[in-house]
Amino acid sequence: MRVLSMSRMQGTSEAADIDRRHGLRGRAIQSASAPGVTRAAIVAEARSWIGTPYRHQASLKGVGCDCLGLVRGVWRALYGVEPETSPPYAPDWAEASAGEPLAEAARRHLIEIGRDALDAGDVLLFRWRSGLAAKHAAIATAPGRMVHAHDGAAVAEVAIAPWWRRRLAYAFRFPGVD
Repeated sequence: MRVLSMSRMQGTSEAADIDRRHGLRGRAIQSASAPGVTRAAIVAEARSWIGTPYRHQASLKGVGCDCLGLVRGVWRALYGVEPETSPPYAPDWAEASAGEPLAEAARRHLIEIGRDALDAGDVLLFRWRSGLAAKHAAIATAPGRMVHAHDGAAVAEVAIAPWWRRRLAYAFRFPGVD
């Protein structure tokens, strides 16, 4: 998913170069038509990333990813080529941006649902505090659980504790999933 296209966004990292070396950036756009994508398949793929180290801007299972890289990697496993190329983004991009660029990108490729309607396999977007753009992504795995990549830690499955619930800003469904 393309996240941001703002001139104030800068920064590249060695981890982002991992994606480029493995041919995961700059691919042609492909439509999201993957028959047979199920919630169970989404959850299984998300869980297969558990233990992948955190690497800003990367999205390669077992090598490194950030929260967006996790969602991008699950998308590739289920649908093939990503629908947009993610531009480089700094770790503090949300603090320097206006609007909701991550949610806007998600709306272009996922189906927005109510935050209270989430189910296993749905994409969750969180904001760290009121007035800031949503900048953290996760994939729900069960009622009250999610897989996410968090700065300083490996991809993990955690409870959607009250702290997370208070920060849940958006929920989205992958295309073709009921």
